[in-house]
Amino acid sequence: MPKVVDVVLVALSSPILIGIYEDKKLIDTIKSEDKSSEVLPKIYDDILKKYEVKNLFYANGPGSFMAIKVAYIFLKSLSVLKKIPLFATDAFYFNENQPIKAIGKLYFVKISSEIKTQKLETAPSMEFKLQDVLDYSEFSTTATPFYGIGAVG
Repeated sequence: MPKVVDVVLVALSSPILIGIYEDKKLIDTIKSEDKSSEVLPKIYDDILKKYEVKNLFYANGPGSFMAIKVAYIFLKSLSVLKKIPLFATDAFYFNENQPIKAIGKLYFVKISSEIKTQKLETAPSMEFKLQDVLDYSEFSTTATPFYGIGAVG
């Protein structure tokens, strides 16, 4: 009988991070430098063959518009087809609340529970990391993407 797990996706920048959680504890990490549109179906196919997936979680932004869109459409489709609940939280949960690049010198920042943009002269170093223990209270069933600012053309 396969392990019952939760799967977390952070696909806002490279590398893509996928965490496999059993009883809220991280038991496996998958990293990929490939394009999410190409690699997510392969990775999740392997996951679904190996585990019984109880819940899907992802970082719904802010970050790359295309990455957020691809992650959401892929996970929402999987959620509907496989009848697996989908949950989301903002990207700050995965980067210790560090500024996230928006465009130019603009960065997304989270102050209290509000996400807004702020001009920063010096680019902060930031990387996304999977949590060792998954905190369900940080996630919402409102899993639609959060873009933060309109598309820039």
